[in-house]
Amino acid sequence: MRRNGIGVLVLMVLMLVVSACSGGNSGTSSATDGSTSNADATTADNGQPKDGGSLIIGVQSDPVVLNPNYAGDRVSLTIDQAIFAPLFQVNNGKKTFYLADSLTPSADKLTYTLKLKKNLTWHDGEKLTADDVVFTINKILDEKQHSFLRSNFIINGKPVQVSKVDDTTVEFKLPQAAPAFEATLVQVSPIPKHIFENEADIEKSTKNNTPVGSGPFKFKEYKTGEYITLERFDNYFGGKPHLDSVTYRIVKDSNAASLALQNGEINVNYVDPQNVDTIKATGKFDIYPYSEGRLAYLMFNENSDTKQLNKKEVRQALSYALNQDELIQVSYGSKDYADTAKSALTQDVLYHTNDVPFFNNDVNKAKELLKSAGAEGLKLRIIIPGGNKVQEAQALYIQQKFKDIGVQLDVNSMDSSAWSQKFVDTNAKDFDLAISGYIMGYDPDAYRILYSTGSSSNYSHYSNKEVDKLLEEGAGESDTTKRGEIYKKVQEMLADDAVIYPIAYTKTIVAFDKQYGGIEQAVLKPVVIFEDLSKIYHK
Repeated sequence: MRRNGIGVLVLMVLMLVVSACSGGNSGTSSATDGSTSNADATTADNGQPKDGGSLIIGVQSDPVVLNPNYAGDRVSLTIDQAIFAPLFQVNNGKKTFYLADSLTPSADKLTYTLKLKKNLTWHDGEKLTADDVVFTINKILDEKQHSFLRSNFIINGKPVQVSKVDDTTVEFKLPQAAPAFEATLVQVSPIPKHIFENEADIEKSTKNNTPVGSGPFKFKEYKTGEYITLERFDNYFGGKPHLDSVTYRIVKDSNAASLALQNGEINVNYVDPQNVDTIKATGKFDIYPYSEGRLAYLMFNENSDTKQLNKKEVRQALSYALNQDELIQVSYGSKDYADTAKSALTQDVLYHTNDVPFFNNDVNKAKELLKSAGAEGLKLRIIIPGGNKVQEAQALYIQQKFKDIGVQLDVNSMDSSAWSQKFVDTNAKDFDLAISGYIMGYDPDAYRILYSTGSSSNYSHYSNKEVDKLLEEGAGESDTTKRGEIYKKVQEMLADDAVIYPIAYTKTIVAFDKQYGGIEQAVLKPVVIFEDLSKIYHK
């Protein structure tokens, strides 16, 4: 979902799929094909793992919130992944179980039984039981708690019912069969009932400032604008982590981050395509470009005080002003790091198709549409996070192309944390465009939170009642052929309405310090870099 390093979310939500150079993963197959335990997923690495030492990971901003029920930006999700353990994850169509030991559906797929591992504990020593899982789901479902995950637990207008069977068993009852339910559970990392049960507003609770989780590392210290440090959790159910600590160093400018990498001040960081050769030349890092199942896109804010963006003809015109091939070249240097995108759904998702309407590279058509819509001489504003080379290049390119059709575009570069807050502010009217990206996982039902009318993660404020209806139907349709037809129609309608301008399906590039090992066992993941940081060790 939801958001990420140069975008949001979301996404959030979700980090199900990846195709990594080091024998990565693919989420395009079913989540029910097979399963492995977390221990089974660990394989031998060259050399013997060494305990001790610290790892420094570069991040672009302060986290928005250290609570998995609300984390949608890349930084929050990345840190939460180390603090809060998930129930299970899906890689190559197989489950890797973490807090859970098994998930068993009934024959009619209306009941799912989740078994937790025994003797689980929170970082503060309290027991983690079925009560915590039930509490977490019920708080997600509570409208007063405003979790963006809520809509995923609503099926055909009715909530999923969750109950405790015993201390290690949780039962979910669905109002109707829902093929996306297991993908929904992948997004859940339980929060502790004993910490939050008396909090009226969990999202704004001060308890999030010193989070208590069940992951491989526990919270130690946070200095705003500088760093967040976590220390090893010796009682981690997956085995004591190798590293003593992990520090997330906040470096908002990509040039400063590149220098910090070269100087050995950061051990792991995302790398812009323009900086790959420079980082390689140090001889200190392995470079891992991998597909996150991510779409980079230009968003039109239909809630802005520039009312013309409510007209799809205006959005189509602005799209026609751009040339996708040129934009990819400007942004990523070559198509080695980006694939052509036309659909709002990413390549890894079930039923994806690029066979949809696409408004691109036709200046005359752009001018014609603006004239017919009475929108000539528009003055628009785009917001970008400062220090982000890719978005800076994209914004300047878009500014020039808009100028060619008589549209003035003012570029507002702002602090990355302020940009993230502005982007997700449902009441923000003082900007018209933003460049972002999302990673949504393998099931298309995840897209309901982005494109359903009134959804808390519908940042473009798009509304189409027919699309709403189709998204609801797709969530509950068990027939794969019918479901495919539904989501093809959804993609066609989103494209024709020009809700966004798809820029590219991008690859993420990570630099990993050669002094460390275990990257294959830790598993490169969308949004969060590593699925299980306990496997990383200092050589």
